[in-house]
Amino acid sequence: MISSLRANLHSSDGLTSLSTLLAPQLKQINECILEKMQSSVALIPQIAGYLISLGGKRIRPLLTVSAAELCGYEGSRHIHLAACVEFIHTATLLHDDVVDESSLRRGMATANTRWNNKASILVGDFLFSRAFELMVADQSLDILRILSKTSSAIAEGEVMQLASSHDLDLNQDTYIKIISSKTACLFSAAAEVGVVVAGGNTPERQVLASFGHNLGIAFQLMDDILDYEADQRKLGKTIGDDFREGQVTLPIILAYEKGIDREFWEKAFVKGSRDEKALEKAIILLNESGILDETKAIAQRFVDDALSCLSSFRDSPLKSALEDLTYFSIQRET
Repeated sequence: MISSLRANLHSSDGLTSLSTLLAPQLKQINECILEKMQSSVALIPQIAGYLISLGGKRIRPLLTVSAAELCGYEGSRHIHLAACVEFIHTATLLHDDVVDESSLRRGMATANTRWNNKASILVGDFLFSRAFELMVADQSLDILRILSKTSSAIAEGEVMQLASSHDLDLNQDTYIKIISSKTACLFSAAAEVGVVVAGGNTPERQVLASFGHNLGIAFQLMDDILDYEADQRKLGKTIGDDFREGQVTLPIILAYEKGIDREFWEKAFVKGSRDEKALEKAIILLNESGILDETKAIAQRFVDDALSCLSSFRDSPLKSALEDLTYFSIQRET
């Protein structure tokens, strides 16, 4: 396990170091996104532009660019494919907010709250279509295979999560499988696509796809933790959303497995007693029992695996920035 000192040294700038290093490429990605989300149907760029303007971290497109350049790529194909990856991500956010009945994203009203569910779903469909247009324009069947398979996996993960809602018998292995599909597979695909663009070899594809996968799992587990411990003003969404929606995430799985007030969790998730008073008790139980610390320790193992994937690459500012991003994944507050 990495030392806390080393982690703090690397993660002091978190995502900033990678965004700064790749600032010119990030500017090109944003320009491509703005161009490709245009439509003669005014509501489409209005809703898409609103969500994109909320200022997401752009981690997935940055992974595509980083992987390509880590493997020596000097062209521009990765810019359009990075935008493609972001369109897939943005489309899933629009759909997720409808399914989860979320009201806040990054501190602002969600698109479905500001407009309506139907508009959000249809604009999400438009962005998926735009993503596939960008894949086809790239003319690589390999990339089309990776990203189309990933789009299917994301949908499967969402359905698996929906089916497991309120299920206290959910175990850790099944939960990791769900978030591997729902979240980590797009991180993995984003990195692998960058290697393909660069003409990287099979070992490079495997190791960077694995890096993305482990990073994605760590990010999702940290999201699970933040839902019960973050400052709502910093997080930019309502604390306890997972609890209110009956989503059984890893902290709940661990608490139930360890027999920490099972009667309370059964009343909350099986009988549906999840009011604000119940949320307060859930937060107290998870914090005082050390469950959130245990969840973070599990996330740390995925961080360590992600870092080991980078060890085969020579030292460089880009490699260091990717390490910063990896440490940041479980030390962030948003």
